[in-house]
Amino acid sequence: MRFDLKSYLTRQKKIVDEALERFLPPVDGIEGKVVEAARYSLFAGGKRIRPILCIAAHNAVRGNSNALMPVACAIEMIHTYSLIHDDLPAMDNDDYRRGKLTNHKVFGEAVAILAGDLLLTYAFELIASAGDAEPDARTILKVVRVIAEASGFRGMIGGQVIDIEYEGKEADLATIQYMHTKKTGALLTASVKIGALLGGANGFELERFEKYGHHFGLAFQITDDLLDITGNFHEMGKTPGSDVEKDKNTYPRLLGVEQSQEAAREHVRQAVESIRPFGDAAMPLIAIAEYLLERRR
Repeated sequence: MRFDLKSYLTRQKKIVDEALERFLPPVDGIEGKVVEAARYSLFAGGKRIRPILCIAAHNAVRGNSNALMPVACAIEMIHTYSLIHDDLPAMDNDDYRRGKLTNHKVFGEAVAILAGDLLLTYAFELIASAGDAEPDARTILKVVRVIAEASGFRGMIGGQVIDIEYEGKEADLATIQYMHTKKTGALLTASVKIGALLGGANGFELERFEKYGHHFGLAFQITDDLLDITGNFHEMGKTPGSDVEKDKNTYPRLLGVEQSQEAAREHVRQAVESIRPFGDAAMPLIAIAEYLLERRR
């Protein structure tokens, strides 16, 4: 029987959205403006891929951790913080995200920066509070380390710096792959690894999920690069062609469209093969990876 990915994603997104509503602080007090700005971006229509990957990996090892939802929501907060900051004039200077005005266009640059800071710091507060639901505090410490590395200079921030440094310069495939393994892949890999970690996965199993995340992240970025060429505003929710305009190094720029599509297919294949030993329990992860080859936004 074919796995109904659309229904699965809809159900999981609803669960994550409801949890985010519960965990977010209220918009009140003199400082409420920054919470409002954080909520604006957090509920601007994201697909919740990262927390869903976290949940799917946890279920693939048949975990039962009460800390899962706070940690999954924390990952989404960190992802959203990165988008707010990426859109700023000093970074990518984008006007639209998910079909809506970017945060700084609505709330101003200062509040947008602080809204990103709020989401980043509150994410770690949320993870720490999840320790009350997780009997083994060492597991929460491992989660903190994985997320901090993935979102810090060894991961997402480091990848962003490489991206900035190579604007207007020619980069080879190894450099582009290294950059995107950090910029995009690190947090995606952390999402599946943490879900499995909370589910009690052993070392061998964690290696499987790390491999899945690595190849998933590269396939995700390649298809994103391709959409910047082939997509439109209605599908993407942002202006296409921005990578070309900013002279960024992308897979299609170096390899062309056809070779980039082939590379995406190969990374999806390797991602899927890495988790086949988990059988039917890994079907959501397999279906999400295969969906990358069809995505239009």
